[in-house]
Amino acid sequence: MAPKLLRRSALAMGLASVSACSLPVRGPAVPRGQTGRATVLGIPNERFFPALGTGPITEEFHSAVARRHRFMNVRAGQMLPELNLLAVSGGGDDGAFGAGLLNGWSAAGTRPEFMLVTGVSTGGLIAPFAFIGPEYDAGLRRVYTESTLADIAIQRSLLNAVFNDGLADTSPLFRTISRELDERMIARIGQGYREGRLLLIGTTDLDAQLPVIWNVGAIAASGHPGAGALIHRIMLASASIPGAFAPVLFDVTVDGVPHQELHVDGGAINQAFLYPVAVTQARRERLARRLPVQPIRAYVIRNARLDANWAATDRRTMSIASRAVETMIASSGFNDVMRIWLNAQRDDVEYRLAYIGSDFTVPYTTAFNPDYMRPLFEYAFNRARSGYDWAPNPPLIE
Repeated sequence: MAPKLLRRSALAMGLASVSACSLPVRGPAVPRGQTGRATVLGIPNERFFPALGTGPITEEFHSAVARRHRFMNVRAGQMLPELNLLAVSGGGDDGAFGAGLLNGWSAAGTRPEFMLVTGVSTGGLIAPFAFIGPEYDAGLRRVYTESTLADIAIQRSLLNAVFNDGLADTSPLFRTISRELDERMIARIGQGYREGRLLLIGTTDLDAQLPVIWNVGAIAASGHPGAGALIHRIMLASASIPGAFAPVLFDVTVDGVPHQELHVDGGAINQAFLYPVAVTQARRERLARRLPVQPIRAYVIRNARLDANWAATDRRTMSIASRAVETMIASSGFNDVMRIWLNAQRDDVEYRLAYIGSDFTVPYTTAFNPDYMRPLFEYAFNRARSGYDWAPNPPLIE
């Protein structure tokens, strides 16, 4: 999340807390205890709430493996070729790092096809491009090297923001998403799903305080006339920084009764995710019996630094609050990188990590500034094109 957006968001929230003015209207929320039964398009597997039970998402993973066997003409029970998984984290305009890495990886000629791609926040914008493959690298480069803040959001005055739902209106970002992720791309995502591959994007349901994992591939493959528009809104919601950007409302139904859900950046709960623990239960049982298991390699792109980012903090309420939030976000990101590594160790999955190193020294000035994002893109591109030196574990782990 951009530091200046954080500071303005903290100030706006502080002012809002002492204001008695009414908030923008919305439809009735999903009743308590009914969250897991709400649906947008009526597609049974359109999304998952792992905190309410991992059975549905575990079944989805198993179904994907079965489809992959059929697509590759491999008999059930036999090993597939090595499976490559990719998690792309949040990070705001630091997403230029992940975009550059993927472009450079393609240029090196070694970028694999991923059976699973997950994305959160800016990672949710990158994930569809990573899922489809190198032929859409130009679009990814364009989004992260040519966009400015004006292409992402319309900033509101501080007074207007206090009485609204965010510091900025993200209609420009929605237009960008809709333009880049066109019908052809959505069709390609649906084809990938039919081939046994998964594209999952995370948002946060603020009403329920729960992470939501959207099954974007299944939505794309459904043939539903509203699939494309829903995918665009999912990507927008995943990148909607709470307080800074307006949240996204989803029209849902429970037993035919209409409700609305308020969703924000998936990074409000997780900066990155890969798969729930329950998905690999059978794999762990085979490992315990010393039986062979499917070769898997997990790549994690952390669109941020992992070392401490020193800065003198003014002794002022908003400065202290915004710096504390920055610190919490950085710690959350590190914890997610660590959690994925621990799960990989437990499941005998090869782990590969990329993140912004301390050798990238271009100063950060303003949010979504091409003078910062272009050098970051090139930094990652050049490292990947020459053969990225993936870390086998998070820093500080010997």
